[in-house]
Amino acid sequence: MIAVTGATGHIGNVLVRKLLKREERVRALVLPSEDLTSIQGLNVEIAEGDVTNLDSLIQAFKGADVVYHLAGMISIVSGEWNQLYEVNVEGTRNVIRACKTCGVKRLIYTSSIHAFHESPPGVVFDESSPFNPEGSNEEYDKSKAMATLEVLESVKDSLDAVIICPTGVIGPYDYRLSEMGRLIKGFVRNTLPGYIDGAYDFVDVRDVAEGLILACERGRSGETYILSGERITVPEIMSYLEELTNSPKPRLKFPVWLARIAAAVFDPLYSMAVKGRPLLTAYSIRTLQRNSETTSQKAINELGYSARPIRESIKDSVNWLRSHGMLD
Repeated sequence: MIAVTGATGHIGNVLVRKLLKREERVRALVLPSEDLTSIQGLNVEIAEGDVTNLDSLIQAFKGADVVYHLAGMISIVSGEWNQLYEVNVEGTRNVIRACKTCGVKRLIYTSSIHAFHESPPGVVFDESSPFNPEGSNEEYDKSKAMATLEVLESVKDSLDAVIICPTGVIGPYDYRLSEMGRLIKGFVRNTLPGYIDGAYDFVDVRDVAEGLILACERGRSGETYILSGERITVPEIMSYLEELTNSPKPRLKFPVWLARIAAAVFDPLYSMAVKGRPLLTAYSIRTLQRNSETTSQKAINELGYSARPIRESIKDSVNWLRSHGMLD
């Protein structure tokens, strides 16, 4: 039996599909009253629970040989530290405790490329980079670094665990609209006011899911593996989306300094809003400007990991979103 937290998320539902194709028995941990559209019709056992509730995790992990821990909170706005800490840090501690209580044989934890301490510009960073929560002012990054260190500590206490750090995820089966999914939707609907210079490394969700399975099969306990794809600039994304969708790219290209000023003004307003998530925030602007030069060579050598071209992933994302009526 394989238990998956965050099974309804973007990576989670793709992982579940791959596990089922391998004829694995899968138990999906879902929040009470959670929207199950992304795994609807799949032959999975549903276990209601919450990573912030240890007892519910123990019930969900009973009889499981492997746990894939993907549940977490992603935030690109400021002022959400308490929730980030509760879900990402305390939630991961609870997963570790439940794994030990239930005798789980292997834990595969999905961390993030943002958990690493940022390397200087021009330096290709890899798994030798440290996890340093105190070295970052970004709330999300700090929470993932802290959670990752919890997993590494649990290995010292006899838990068999492997850590996976994907870069920016893109691809089909994007039921809840990831940041890239929302970007594509805004592009096609001509609702993007403009764009800025910058770049980031994006990886296909299907390659990440496959990498997770490879990590379970071949990963060394206590080791971390980066799953990257391809670095692409924002202007290149805009041009390729224009080519794919026949929608014109935004006419305005904002200077980064102006975008930063706007984000500083509007970030607090969004954090108080009931609905709506901005694409350009102070955090996302800094992310596009920071060093995103990384490598998956360790995962390639030890796991047999591979990643498809980013343009294939963007095209498949557009086609999937369109086929599901999300671009109408």
